[in-house]
Amino acid sequence: MIFSIIIPTYNEEEYLPILLDSIKEQDFNDYEVIVADANSTDKTREIAEEYGCIVVDGGLPAVGRNNGASVAKGEILLFLDSDLQLTEDYLRNVLYEFRMEKLGIAISQMKPMSNKVKDKLFHDFANYFMIGVENIKPHGAGCYGIIAKKYLHDECGGFDESLTFGEDTDYIERLAKKEPFRVLRNAQIGVSTRRLEEEGITTLIQQYGKSTVNDFLGKRTDADELNYNFDHGKERISQSSMSRLEKSAERINDIKETYDDSLNKIHNARSEIKSLRRRRNKKVVFYCVCGEGMGHAIRTGVIVDRIKDKYDIYLFSSDRAYKYLNSKFDNVYEIGGFNTVYINNKVNDMKTFADALRRNPTNIKVGYENLYKKARQLRPDVIVTDFEIYATMVAKLRGIPLISLDNIHMITQTKIDYPKNHLAEMLKAKSVIKTYVINPKVHILTSFFYPRIKPRKNAVIYPPIIREDILKLEPKDGKHVIVYQTSKESVKLVRRLKALKDEQFIVYGFNKNKIDGNLTYKEFNEDEFYDDIASSKAVICNGGFTFISEAIHLKKPIYSVPAIGNFEQTLNGFYVQKLGYGEYHENLSAKKVDNFLKRLPKYKKRLAKVKKTKNDGIIRELIYRIEKYSK
Repeated sequence: MIFSIIIPTYNEEEYLPILLDSIKEQDFNDYEVIVADANSTDKTREIAEEYGCIVVDGGLPAVGRNNGASVAKGEILLFLDSDLQLTEDYLRNVLYEFRMEKLGIAISQMKPMSNKVKDKLFHDFANYFMIGVENIKPHGAGCYGIIAKKYLHDECGGFDESLTFGEDTDYIERLAKKEPFRVLRNAQIGVSTRRLEEEGITTLIQQYGKSTVNDFLGKRTDADELNYNFDHGKERISQSSMSRLEKSAERINDIKETYDDSLNKIHNARSEIKSLRRRRNKKVVFYCVCGEGMGHAIRTGVIVDRIKDKYDIYLFSSDRAYKYLNSKFDNVYEIGGFNTVYINNKVNDMKTFADALRRNPTNIKVGYENLYKKARQLRPDVIVTDFEIYATMVAKLRGIPLISLDNIHMITQTKIDYPKNHLAEMLKAKSVIKTYVINPKVHILTSFFYPRIKPRKNAVIYPPIIREDILKLEPKDGKHVIVYQTSKESVKLVRRLKALKDEQFIVYGFNKNKIDGNLTYKEFNEDEFYDDIASSKAVICNGGFTFISEAIHLKKPIYSVPAIGNFEQTLNGFYVQKLGYGEYHENLSAKKVDNFLKRLPKYKKRLAKVKKTKNDGIIRELIYRIEKYSK
């Protein structure tokens, strides 16, 4: 279970149903609700039981929260006051940001359940203040959505039950010494304004002003000092106490003004860029894509199609990737790129290096003209790179946040397993990869295998991005095998399949329509390709990530022949075999293919256990990172 929602109550029959209804309306159901009731004399307990809540004995708020936590089964505790109301997607927003920021303790921002301007201003100021001091003094006045890891709560002894006021801030401070704390930016919670209405804004400012100043001075405030009651009594404080509290409020305003002065200096230094960004309706995103092969372009096409209405997207790529993206989107620009040279399905390092030297002067010129100058002109808020080399250069030169999204950095960011006889290739691949993308804000990785992320690496892993047309396919078992090869040097390898006269092979990748015995060559046509792969009984390919991922999604056994010397392809083929989705071989042999086809039932049984996924998670992740780093 993910969430245990804990609500202390005392005579809350009026407000509790509103909160419980808002919980039930969430598009999320991995939670339990625990009500810790302090011997209510109204129908609070009956209401909680009718809603299916777990009911335990409570007391003062700290006691109730601790009693609720003692029976909680969730990995994350969410402490709520009873007069709150969850906003739309609150639980999803909390979980997403809590996990992405690797937090141990957090609080929500407040959204008043009132249309009065003064109520909105009061709560906006409270939010502003808590965010402003979160790195100086973790703070949270009122239990407006405190989120904590269960084990951390237990480790720190829960709420201090000896405190009659400020037990929430004390709790936050203690847990924040152990693990990171943050005021969540996307999760707001509806807050009742009943205390504002009962006691007036001046009294509340004085109460919380004094307690906050005391917090900064390292003191704890007793409820008697503030005439603060758990049952929301309406007693008023004395004139002399009010005078002292007004002075405290003035001190808190001084803290705010000092913070404002520092913030204004930062804002003024960036005023020109900020002014430009405020004037435009959408954030500008540069998306730079490696031009080698089609995998990067296909993946980018899926992503850009999902985010193009939210942002102004400018695409930069080379070769086949540029042509593919330019046929689908506006604002696509061609830049220089580098391609690996293959001879007989083997990487030729010398020819690859020579080709790079030959093309480098032109690449730099074109890359500069179409990327750097556009960056200077349009001032992008963020650059996303799918293993494109010039993105890093421009991001560093122009001071633009850089986000990396690809599968290749699995090699540098995770603890991969690989064939040990390919150690030299692995080391060479690592050294090359590190020169392409340097110190991005985050690595968003996409992969069909999930090794551990290395310590101190800022990276997250998501399932492969699958084309929407592939997601819609209904796979079935036919009699043919799809052969997908993109290197012209593989023609000789494919011809070896003619020896298997009882098998039918449909071959893509050689840009021709021809029948040669049991080999049917086809030019690439998306609709026809989709039908052929959906109805195939197996696939033969190199080690390309995108095709392998789509074959796994369609549950087609895979015979992988990685290009020799291409460690990324070797790694993909190796994991295909390791996970039981098919076989990995260093050559294409008719005999080996024949044996592979005899073992198809075993691989299909393993593939049947693969869960189908959509692209929503990684799209949400990218949007979250764009919003975070472009502010």
